[in-house]
Amino acid sequence: MFDGPLDNRALARRLRDEANTLHERFNQDFWIEERGGYYAVALDGDKNRVDAKTSNMGHLLWSGIVPPGRADAVVRQLMSPDMFSGWGIRTLSREERPYNALGYHLGTVWPHDNSIAALGLARYGYRAESNRISLAMIEAADQFGYRLPEALSGFDRERLLFAVPCPTACSPQAWAAGTPLALIRAMLGINPVDGRLVLDPDIPQEFGRITAERVRAFGQQWEVEAVGHSGHVRLQPS
Repeated sequence: MFDGPLDNRALARRLRDEANTLHERFNQDFWIEERGGYYAVALDGDKNRVDAKTSNMGHLLWSGIVPPGRADAVVRQLMSPDMFSGWGIRTLSREERPYNALGYHLGTVWPHDNSIAALGLARYGYRAESNRISLAMIEAADQFGYRLPEALSGFDRERLLFAVPCPTACSPQAWAAGTPLALIRAMLGINPVDGRLVLDPDIPQEFGRITAERVRAFGQQWEVEAVGHSGHVRLQPS
């Protein structure tokens, strides 16, 4: 729990030290050099690495805990045919024995999970890969009346040509409903900086132009527009 004013320098130093320690320990304890390099999904009770390849690696990119020198290996894993189905990143790689294209945590594709990965890829500069996820998700949404379900199957897109929903998936589902907003943020590269909104857009041609009105930030409303690598943010009159 936060305790103290925001200008507490001693607290800030302690938190930075703790964050640096976490960064070092995590990258030492969870990194696996084999199979092209990737992060374990967990440590067991004896602190042995649980070496399954999972979509959780996309969350690590989103958090920023991955050193730049390892980002390329992580992105290759996430976008490999064993993990990327064509509709999104599977929760578990096809390389793993428990893989099941309809298994809830064992190979299905979760839209909200993919939106976090898309933001992580964009954070590290892998905009083309991030856009590939965004396009796949929006194309999948078209098959469900633009209401993304909680989870899709992990079947290959090239095999079935259409997205198969997970039989037990909820629809509507709150975090799936938030997926398109996160994908748009990844494409816009929009972030709050020093009291204003800043754009770094990379909009795929398939999307054309993205516009948004009444975007609330810093107690004000903003207008956003972007196409390709160009865009602008303007304050809207109150």
